[in-house]
Amino acid sequence: MKRAAAVDRLAAIVDRVERATMPVPVREVWAFGDVALGLDPIDRLDVYLTKDVLLDGDADAATAFEAEYGVKGIGTTVRASWAEATPDRVRTSDNGYAAPEKCLAAELLAADSDHAGDDRGAPDAGAPIHLEVCNASFDDNVTQRLKGALAREAYDEVLDPRGVQLWADGRRDDEAFAKLRDAAFAMPTLPDALGMLGVEDDDVTEVIAETISTRRADQAGPSVRGDMI
Repeated sequence: MKRAAAVDRLAAIVDRVERATMPVPVREVWAFGDVALGLDPIDRLDVYLTKDVLLDGDADAATAFEAEYGVKGIGTTVRASWAEATPDRVRTSDNGYAAPEKCLAAELLAADSDHAGDDRGAPDAGAPIHLEVCNASFDDNVTQRLKGALAREAYDEVLDPRGVQLWADGRRDDEAFAKLRDAAFAMPTLPDALGMLGVEDDDVTEVIAETISTRRADQAGPSVRGDMI
């Protein structure tokens, strides 16, 4: 997609997070990868969300929703108010429980723009957008996943560390959006970014870079990954 359209899509996602009830509380929205690097066009738009867990469960809602739709976890893993208002966007894991990351993807990457505030850049069902969802902040997750990947040589788990925070705790960073539109962020190369995080082996750095590139090339349409730290 064109760079301007990619940034519009990011703005639409933030608009929706700000104005609509989310399946779970969202604390941060980041952009990383191609759009942060200033590329135009963007092969894939990578978005990172930091979510919170629900603190107040609703056992009655969970029972009622499971009885009607056969989905467990409503009111405990996903907000009951959101699920009751948009049952068509409820998504589950393989064990039949509501999956927060999949529900967020259904809400934020929906073809319609009924909760977006306007039609600006509303993501369509086939848009090449990848959503990463975790309970930890972007920086913490980048570090933890890199440590685990290096320990297990599981380099496909590495998250591209070159990210831009767009929204946090209810506040939008208009300056960050302006810099994204102007491709004004001075981002390091991936090897340099990994070096800043302590990766000193050039061979490992090259394998990680190739793995990230291959993973992006293999993805098509919207995708989502949930993580927990």
